[in-house]
Amino acid sequence: MRIVRFCKDRKAPPVWGWLAGDRIGVLDGSPFDEFRREEAVLPLESVHILPPVIPSKIVCVGRNYATHAAEHDAEVPDLPLLFLKPPTTVIGPGQAILLPPQSQHVEHEAELAVVISQRGRWIRPEEANDHVLGFTAANDVTARDLQNRDGQWTRGKGFDTFCPLGPWVETEFDPADVLITCLVNGQMRQMGSTRDMTFTVRHLVAFISSVMTLEPGDVILTGTPSGVGPLVDGDEVTVDIEGLGALSNPVQADMRGS
Repeated sequence: MRIVRFCKDRKAPPVWGWLAGDRIGVLDGSPFDEFRREEAVLPLESVHILPPVIPSKIVCVGRNYATHAAEHDAEVPDLPLLFLKPPTTVIGPGQAILLPPQSQHVEHEAELAVVISQRGRWIRPEEANDHVLGFTAANDVTARDLQNRDGQWTRGKGFDTFCPLGPWVETEFDPADVLITCLVNGQMRQMGSTRDMTFTVRHLVAFISSVMTLEPGDVILTGTPSGVGPLVDGDEVTVDIEGLGALSNPVQADMRGS
């Protein structure tokens, strides 16, 4: 099932829904609890699609693809390399990625995102799937110059709008070997397969939950393949994951701090 968050217009409150082809039905309840599916009668183009979840935390995994580590002359870690993005980074499909005036070099990072379904701590790898609601596409936007300058990643990864998610959560999805691509203005920038992950989804869920409690709606970004590159004002960036769909966002300079 494809789960969406949407509103009928930009002033209406968010609603949970499910997607059937090009039509949406309302979910009476929450996907993290009991719910009932109403008939899918709303045309997809008639509603405003929102980020599929608003997580309490976004746990990211660095250098989970050897090719990406290599393009930054970095070693693949022995254990998952974790960092956090704040919830204020989240935007949905079609919303603008804002380039902050503090940075002169912002890059895209196409990633598979895991959405957590239920609270868990010390989850065993063989139980990880019981804690996963589904999967969605993500873009771990990064101010690369600030990341390199600071030596730690909070500022370079944490600007508002730096975590596009969407367009929906797919609950029936096998993440073992799917193609991840990133296009900027229609030109291919990244292409890789999840089979090349150093640490699999179930091992990431287990490892992260050994450090912190995972809550319903939390998001894990599983790392990016090689090919990351710059974004500039006026670009359109699309993360496309085989079997999940495409997440597209325009890129704009943020003039408020200039």
